[in-house]
Amino acid sequence: MPQEGIQELKKVRAQGGDKMEECTDEEKSMSQTEKNTDQITSRESCCTHKIKERTQQEYKSLIHRLNRIEGQVRGIRKMVEKDAYCTDILIQVAAVNAALNSFNKELLADHIKTCVTRDILDGKEETVDELLAVLQKLMK
Repeated sequence: MPQEGIQELKKVRAQGGDKMEECTDEEKSMSQTEKNTDQITSRESCCTHKIKERTQQEYKSLIHRLNRIEGQVRGIRKMVEKDAYCTDILIQVAAVNAALNSFNKELLADHIKTCVTRDILDGKEETVDELLAVLQKLMK
């Protein structure tokens, strides 16, 4: 994409499209954990990443799923610490994988219904390429 097109896209996004922000040098040097816990809140982003404002219902649903998955992973850790039998641990790992797949399906469906549809209607055909790249990563 020519430099002019990139600048135009940034202007469109800054005027109410996808939100984009540039990182400060300090933010670029921060680890992702530091960004999440220090200067960058869950509703902000840096380094020209897109962000999506979610409804309260979407947010609660996704966080609820992630909290359950986090609990399952902590349970697996305890099983390892207590020398649980290998197959018992593997079964729990399979359950976590299924929960993550379910989370991905919910998030992907919402992404297609909202972000992808909006961008296509706005004439941003590069969104289809972005979606295809994400699908290829999910199907590895």
